[in-house]
Amino acid sequence: MKITLRSAALFGAAALVVAACGTAPDDETDSAGAPDDTADAGTEQVDFQACMVSDAGGIDDRSFNASAWKGLQDAESELGVSAKFVESQAETDYAPNINSLLQEDCGLIVTVGFLMGDATYEAAPENPDQLFAIVDNEPEEAIDNVKPLLFDTAQAAYLAGYLAAGLTETGTVATFGGIPIPPVTVFMDGFVDGVAKYNEVKGDDVEVLGWDKDAQDGSFTGDFEDQNKGKQVTANFIQQGADIILPVAGPVGLGAAAAAQEADGVNLIWVDSDGFETAPDFAELFITSVLKRIDSSTFAATEEALSGEFSNETYVGTLENEGVGLAPYHDFEDVISDELKAEVDALREAIISGEIVVESDSSPKA
Repeated sequence: MKITLRSAALFGAAALVVAACGTAPDDETDSAGAPDDTADAGTEQVDFQACMVSDAGGIDDRSFNASAWKGLQDAESELGVSAKFVESQAETDYAPNINSLLQEDCGLIVTVGFLMGDATYEAAPENPDQLFAIVDNEPEEAIDNVKPLLFDTAQAAYLAGYLAAGLTETGTVATFGGIPIPPVTVFMDGFVDGVAKYNEVKGDDVEVLGWDKDAQDGSFTGDFEDQNKGKQVTANFIQQGADIILPVAGPVGLGAAAAAQEADGVNLIWVDSDGFETAPDFAELFITSVLKRIDSSTFAATEEALSGEFSNETYVGTLENEGVGLAPYHDFEDVISDELKAEVDALREAIISGEIVVESDSSPKA
């Protein structure tokens, strides 16, 4: 499939596609199919277990949960801890899965996702000796044994929006989400603002389908599981002329990739993890990915708990601390002009310095 991007020669790159989600284990597992002896040679094994509850997107979502689990696997390899997860199939599994891990002598329980908040904040006060970390949620009042792990992904999505506006051939790009919750809409806000910045700088009129930031209203599939919904909403965008899509929907985004695969000259920007690496069989579709370094945060939370230095202080990933960012351009490295790359790099530095403030009602306030 031929790529036709504003900054590229027509022969400059290959096309892209995303993989279908692999089958995840049904029950608890120690290392998601990896051998039990995952620690690096010479790493001393310690009596500490890091545990995780996935959200309903599944452990093998090539995105959100997979990134959180990678952090625990890295801790297993580098710190000598053992790691295990319990996979949720539905929201009704959250509380039972947390309760099951309370019986497993976990040094730390990581709950993954905004929707895990209620179950986590019910269990934590009732088990004050159990340490928790939660991704993408924060209690209204701090809980001594809960560390929130948050990410200002609007900053990195702003860069992605500017990049997409600079590459579109049709003058139309699009984004959609799984569920309208802050960890999703924060990406969409930043993406829309990045496109607006490009239009301001270049005097252009690139249109964004799927999200009205002012109204906080847009396109959502209603879950993070049904890939067919992602394929349909993306097909609708393509019919309206969009040639670059940002799905913020976990495995549902794989449906977006299927729709892009069937179209000519349509590409994606992935979120959370580097899609080029997490979906290697279909990596060619991804211009870049808006990285949310959940893996680094879950690793750090595990290290804190292991060392006895656990804190309930909120972690916020930003461009400055490299908790969020853009993935490498990979196959698009020679497609994107040096001028556009330099503009994106300059915007990154302007955000870090405070010269540009990326605003979203969904950004972490801590």
